[in-house]
Amino acid sequence: MHLHLVTIHAFRSPQAVPLAAACLKACLDAHTRRAVPLKVTCAEFFSGDSLEEIRDAVLATGADMVGFSLSVWNRAESNSLAERLRLASPRLTLFAGGPEATADPEGILAEAPFDFLVLGEGEVTLSVAVDRLMAGATLHGVKGIALRGETKGDLRARPPVADLGTLPSPYLCGVLDGCIPGGVLWEVSRGCPFGCDFCFDGMGERRVRRQPLERLEQELGYLVARGATQVVVLDSTFNLDGERARELLRLIGRKAPRVHFHFEARAELLDAVQARLFARLKCSLQIGLQTADPDVAGSVGRSLDLRVFSDRIGLLNREGVVFGFDLIYGLPGDSLQRFRKTLDFALSLYPNSLAIFPLAVLPGTRLAARAGGLGLRHLPRPPYTLLESPAFPAADLQAARRLAAACDIFYSRGKAVAWFNGIVGALGMTPAGFLQLFADWLGEKGKLDLAETDLQDEEIWQMQRAFLAHLFKKMKLKRLLAAALDFVDYHYCYAAALMAPVPERPSPRAHGRIDLLKRPLARAASTRLAVFTYEIGELLEWGEPDLPRICSAQEPVGSFAVIYPCSGRVATESLAEPYFRLLEKLDGKTPAGAIADGLALPRQDATEFLRFAVAEGIVIPG
Repeated sequence: MHLHLVTIHAFRSPQAVPLAAACLKACLDAHTRRAVPLKVTCAEFFSGDSLEEIRDAVLATGADMVGFSLSVWNRAESNSLAERLRLASPRLTLFAGGPEATADPEGILAEAPFDFLVLGEGEVTLSVAVDRLMAGATLHGVKGIALRGETKGDLRARPPVADLGTLPSPYLCGVLDGCIPGGVLWEVSRGCPFGCDFCFDGMGERRVRRQPLERLEQELGYLVARGATQVVVLDSTFNLDGERARELLRLIGRKAPRVHFHFEARAELLDAVQARLFARLKCSLQIGLQTADPDVAGSVGRSLDLRVFSDRIGLLNREGVVFGFDLIYGLPGDSLQRFRKTLDFALSLYPNSLAIFPLAVLPGTRLAARAGGLGLRHLPRPPYTLLESPAFPAADLQAARRLAAACDIFYSRGKAVAWFNGIVGALGMTPAGFLQLFADWLGEKGKLDLAETDLQDEEIWQMQRAFLAHLFKKMKLKRLLAAALDFVDYHYCYAAALMAPVPERPSPRAHGRIDLLKRPLARAASTRLAVFTYEIGELLEWGEPDLPRICSAQEPVGSFAVIYPCSGRVATESLAEPYFRLLEKLDGKTPAGAIADGLALPRQDATEFLRFAVAEGIVIPG
């Protein structure tokens, strides 16, 4: 028998990893005592791919059974694909699992021609189901299986596996080897103890089960050995158990110091030791604030102490840890005014980014069961987005969406954390008020529905500069604009250099033998040149920009700088103008000596500078 597992990802990204299918394949492959051999294969596609082409690719495998993992983003496409497969091959056994199948089995079976659904964790349930089918038996009575025609009372969920260590590792068995270099999802636990009313995390499982540390150490070594560059840690609350979190962070520091990790953490459970350990890693944290209104938080089963939250986030800021917040607008009792206050609170804590979403009333959640009584009108099908509520009418939700988009563009994609609050403070505004003006400005320019995904980083940078110029002029604060733009320009260059691939540098012996003045040289792609109104070195000593004080204390003497990645950090060097112009004119075609002569640079000085530039990776020989 041939079983084929199909994954339809939302979009291409390092997180587009078929982990669910890999877990199922690993478990099915581990069972070797079947009388009839079982072949298990996996295939990946992306939302928006041609369903006809996916159908043909699936049929070409000659599979007897085809399974889908249903999520919010692929439910409609997977159901439509199942219909096409059924028409093309009526005898094909079709099944599905995943969050959507678990939360809404009756709806799925009414919409699509699946023979059965796997509810909850699928490893054991699917193994039992496959054994029964291969033996010629029916699936009636199998726990965790929903069959067409069964009533809601007939659906029985199989208890989750108590010891995750008894399941085979999808990493150690090699199923995910092809994904590892680009990015991998690393499951270290299942379940979430908090049970927020709007969330279906863990598919309703409140008990937290953790992978054994010995297995995690094996998997981590395996990932590193196969070239992992970034790992998303799957644990709803990584620091729920503080001691275990600290142990895992130390393990990562020992075995994978060069790999970037992404964690989900709860702010209230952070401590100083965790913050220091996070700071030693290449990592980022995502923290679910959701709302800064304690009453709104309480309406969905969450507790919130703003003072404690702020204090814990302060630990991350003091250690220089990269972190972001998740926000949801439209929760019960939320309003546009309350959402604006949430934005103000969140941005006052200097997150590196905000991920802002409208409320989705997901099936299977307690909020979905209460939605009618709360007056929450929402889409009945994915993405289940809120349409209106008593405190958040449709027009206000639209305004919140545009405010969220403005934050995505100007703050998060604009990498504005280092200067945003200082500049907003100089204008005498709140963060939400500033972003509202930016959203209005976009509307005036016919870009009302612009999204950050529509823009390149350089476009956003130029947009920031243009809006600030407009706003400072309007507020009659033009005298502060040049300093503000210096900060914006510097941090754009810094972020671009940080994200750029570091060029290979010739060895000191190799470049010592090169007559650099006779060679065409070029700036490395990672090198950024910038001209500033103020001396950039002195400007950066201020930290957060206090524009009125800066403009009173410093003269606009101008400066030239090269900003580039070097030895795991971003370096900034102020240059005399002739050396800056030399770097500016290097084109990879003209000998460097001819350029130096044109700038009246002494050849000895030019040679010494270029040797430094080549050694630092600022310049590469042509």
